[in-house]
Amino acid sequence: MSEDAKNRIMEFVKTQKKSKLYFNDLCKAVPEIKMMQAKKIINELVNEGKLKYWSSGSTTMYMLPSEGDVEKEEKGMA
Repeated sequence: MSEDAKNRIMEFVKTQKKSKLYFNDLCKAVPEIKMMQAKKIINELVNEGKLKYWSSGSTTMYMLPSEGDVEKEEKGMA
């Protein structure tokens, strides 16, 4: 189940126009899974290096590791 959910989340991320997605956006890829289980699966994807966190300071979002240079973006926001 979790491998299927991981694959569906990754496909969802790859098909989105936005490079950064909220947790709730990722949950739309696996609507039958409870949020706590989705959180565990998404954290596994981060730990595996398939997704990475992006934070504005008040909001955490998720993105593909290949999307942009996060450090440059964060410096630009400061």
